[in-house]
Amino acid sequence: MSGIRKTVLAYSGGLDTSIILKWLQDEYNCEVVTFTADIGQREDLRPARERAQMLGVREICVEDLREEFARDFVFPMFRANAVYEGEYMLGTAIARPLIAKYLVETATRTRSDAIAHGATGKGNDQVRFELSAYALNPDIRVIAPWREWDLTSRERLIRYAEHHGIPVEKKEDGSAPYSIDANLLHISHEGGCLEDPWVVPDDAAWGWTVSPMEAPDEPEELLVGFRSGDAVSINGAEMSPASLLLKLNELGSRHGIGRADIVENRYVGMKNRGCYETPGGTIVLKAHRAMESLTLDREVMHLKDEMMPRYAKLVYNGYWYSPERQAMQQMIDASQSHVNGEVRLRLYKGNVDVLGRRSEADSLYDGEIVTFEEDDGAYNQADATGFIRLNALRMRIAASRRR
Repeated sequence: MSGIRKTVLAYSGGLDTSIILKWLQDEYNCEVVTFTADIGQREDLRPARERAQMLGVREICVEDLREEFARDFVFPMFRANAVYEGEYMLGTAIARPLIAKYLVETATRTRSDAIAHGATGKGNDQVRFELSAYALNPDIRVIAPWREWDLTSRERLIRYAEHHGIPVEKKEDGSAPYSIDANLLHISHEGGCLEDPWVVPDDAAWGWTVSPMEAPDEPEELLVGFRSGDAVSINGAEMSPASLLLKLNELGSRHGIGRADIVENRYVGMKNRGCYETPGGTIVLKAHRAMESLTLDREVMHLKDEMMPRYAKLVYNGYWYSPERQAMQQMIDASQSHVNGEVRLRLYKGNVDVLGRRSEADSLYDGEIVTFEEDDGAYNQADATGFIRLNALRMRIAASRRR
């Protein structure tokens, strides 16, 4: 790729991106601008800045995006109840369009010719970063070193880093660490012994949550309040999206909630095994569905449930900025105007149980109609006879023909 004088690199300060920084400088002979996003990964970002400075970077950009991440990406996805393949809560996938947005904006602001990322040629993130970038700037140029260089294994990367004096964290036995991704929504571990789907994950494969077997013997109850489909309070105390998610992560981790050992289908065609922890997200999803059960019309709820796998697939595959995802979001958001109230939950040894739900203004639950006691004529049970016969008509006709 010719004519690259300046490149914005999505930079974490870890093994891959530190090597990429040096590689870009040497292979492209270009100036590198680093962009580091604080999206709640629970890391001190000063070492990333220091490492970039050590490698000669003059423009180092660090942005605190935690509130934007929770408000504009995680919470809209929660309104859709999005879960990929029944288990994965999309913690990595939902962060990529936000990072891509700031890569493109930083490239424009610094007059850079391209952006670069550290996603491998085997994974989903390369697709997510690049689809998002092209949706935001159709003329953007993208450098993906993993699709160009010959550093095709974790061990080769470590040798390269050692050769160039780039410090790398290792496990105590000296082997390469797990590939870890963390943000405000989740933490994931991949690679190493996890590449054998039969191997039981060791303790190092879980970074946030205690084992459910070691969780407290006493359950903990809490109230989660909702407004227009978004969780806005815990035990009556209103919080910002990021603060609320952080608090629920703390509570969920303490009780061993949100662990998932998954083999998923990557967009590029292969299967991948990873260990994911999404404690706060697991609590919000359980509470949100309970709130919807009380306040959503039946057919609206069922329509949302039909749309959810498609929505989750779009997020997983990198189509956050696609017109179809945005159109689906409008419908989903419109459905949430009456999803208001509180849900009472119990956290206990890896489980989230719904104990109750209430909505003073928007509940569609009518105790006078549903009661097993006298309903004072609110519902005429004899009406069910014609309802059943009409709905059985096509099946009775088919049965008559078979006879």
